[in-house]
Amino acid sequence: MTDQSRPSRPVILGQNQYGKAENRVVKITRDGNTHHIKDLNVSVALSGEMEEVHYSGSNAHVLPTDTTKNTVYAFAKEHGIESAEQFGIHLARHFVTSQEPIRQARIRIEEYAWERIETSDGDSTLTGADEVKHSFVRKGQETRLTQITFDGERWQVISGLKDLTVMNSTNSEFWGFVKDEYTTLKEAHDRILATEVSAKWRYSWSSDDAPMPNWENSYEQARKHLLQAFAETYSLSLQQTLYQMGSRIINSRGEIDEIRFSLPNKHHFLVDLEPFGLKNDNEVYFAADRPYGLIEATVLRDGTEPQIPVDLTNL
Repeated sequence: MTDQSRPSRPVILGQNQYGKAENRVVKITRDGNTHHIKDLNVSVALSGEMEEVHYSGSNAHVLPTDTTKNTVYAFAKEHGIESAEQFGIHLARHFVTSQEPIRQARIRIEEYAWERIETSDGDSTLTGADEVKHSFVRKGQETRLTQITFDGERWQVISGLKDLTVMNSTNSEFWGFVKDEYTTLKEAHDRILATEVSAKWRYSWSSDDAPMPNWENSYEQARKHLLQAFAETYSLSLQQTLYQMGSRIINSRGEIDEIRFSLPNKHHFLVDLEPFGLKNDNEVYFAADRPYGLIEATVLRDGTEPQIPVDLTNL
């Protein structure tokens, strides 16, 4: 009788991982009457000595994905959620150090921001409320991102954001491009430049021997410099704007060594109003959703090697 636990053909198992994806956890911190919200979507992926479960179905080395889900919620209580990065570090360290077969943990987190609703200046006691500090409205801007990877010795922290839509209504041109028999696009010397920023940046921190960055402050500052560079760059191409955004972050934040952007060009085309006897003096545009130009690039600190996968993009 043949041993069915091993492949009989010259086939081997390649990269593999497992875990529980998209665990939605909301942590409320009550500081007296003032409440604070952390709203996360946490995905856990574990890898290590997992050959047998694939070859024979033996679960001897398998920590159930339901357990990883429970760990997320228990850690929200035990450790709190100071930041998405710190929470992911707690989880990754736990899985790798508590389970011998697990050699690497990758924690991906999306964070959804809420802002406090400001109450009216009138006499709110008429409606039974007094200095409300527990009501929030979901921010409609970007989603914050982080990915924590730990192999028992080295850390990799890649953070960033997606769905941050920005626009410059002027100070943007596009001309001098290559033209062939299929080119119909007219040169533009005053155009709208709009994009939906997807950005991932890698921190230089990789060892417990080094002090961690202030994750919350670092995110806010990186976002600030990204937006300021977008606003302050007189753009001759979206590529130029991308590089200026990345350069501003690298030059301003010593804890960040690499940043990768994926920027769809959200085209705005001037509407031809001449059939109606009207002149369109850069006032009325058609906002096209697709197809769109997609500009992607990595900006690095000189002397560092790229580590952010190029497929961490929109397409």
